[in-house]
Amino acid sequence: MTNTDIRPFRIEIPQADLDDLRDRLARTRWIDDLPGTGWERGVPASYLKELAVHWAEKFDWRAQEAALNAYPQFTTTVDGQRIHFLHIRSAAPDATPLLLIHGWPSSVVDFVDLIGPLTDPAGHGDADAPAFHLVIPSLPGHGFSGPITEPGWNDGRVAAALAELMARLGYERYGVQGGDHGAFIAPTLGRIDAEHVLGVHVNALVTFPTGDPADMAALTDAERQRLGAMKTFQDDGSAYMNLKGSRPNTIAQLVADSPAGQLGWIVEKYREWTDRSHELPEHAVDLDKILTTVSIYWFTDTARSVANFYYERFHDATMFAPKPKGTVPTGVAVFMDGDYAIRRFAERAHHITHWSEFYSGGHFPALEVPDLLLGDIRAFFGTL
Repeated sequence: MTNTDIRPFRIEIPQADLDDLRDRLARTRWIDDLPGTGWERGVPASYLKELAVHWAEKFDWRAQEAALNAYPQFTTTVDGQRIHFLHIRSAAPDATPLLLIHGWPSSVVDFVDLIGPLTDPAGHGDADAPAFHLVIPSLPGHGFSGPITEPGWNDGRVAAALAELMARLGYERYGVQGGDHGAFIAPTLGRIDAEHVLGVHVNALVTFPTGDPADMAALTDAERQRLGAMKTFQDDGSAYMNLKGSRPNTIAQLVADSPAGQLGWIVEKYREWTDRSHELPEHAVDLDKILTTVSIYWFTDTARSVANFYYERFHDATMFAPKPKGTVPTGVAVFMDGDYAIRRFAERAHHITHWSEFYSGGHFPALEVPDLLLGDIRAFFGTL
């Protein structure tokens, strides 16, 4: 067996790790809530304590592990790094290969509800919908693709590794879908592997003002609100990103040693980035799915790798340097909360052929509103 071989994989977390998690949670030293405060200062201690008790005493990791192991999983080594991925082939003879790329704080768990409808549309009530072969990797350094063993894993290197993965699986032409980190990596794949990428679909695309006064004057009221929300995020919601992008080891050590800290670090984002009509994270996203992703990050000890992903991006001189406009057809889905993409800005950088705006859902549409994301993926790739 060589490093380029595709190796079958099963998730098998040792019982000792589960026991250790419960023991650490039981010994957490909890902070107090400041009277009269709520989520505006971060996760309330009272809420986090209740959630930690649920994680330790009621959450069934073995059931979630078995559910994930029901899908074919594999690992291979690309550029010296282990890559874990789900690979589910459709029975449809004309199925399109599709690479699904998660972000943070996300994992392959995000896409589970899409697997059946995308690979077997006829079996899920829509015989006329296109079918897909799915490749769903854990990003290098994330979950079962981690930890990373050397610096330098920036977006370009990750995109190159995923292009190699698709080639190794024998896919000559394939589509890509991604959000969060995936919304950076998917368009990068379209640039570096344009001869093989047939289309790129993204949500949570980041667009920046062009500086052209005509563009600013032409913004709609909705677009101005979106631009204002992006500034609010930069001013009041981006501390996590700046910390990981500048001092990743410091926050990684805190999170790696405390499951309660890991839980709070992640669940805060499920509260802030989901559809704001929901009061609590579990009202927007199934609680078992949230805790499965938190558990994956905890059991794989990837806090350092995840934090360093931001450091690489912040210190990559090519990241935001001017680039030629992308040539691969690109579809964009904008969801109500947590998306700031503006089409006239996006069109400066990408070959936009499809644009949808939805008035529910947020940063995690595969978990919050999977039917809307599913329909948009089908609509976009159905045109190619």
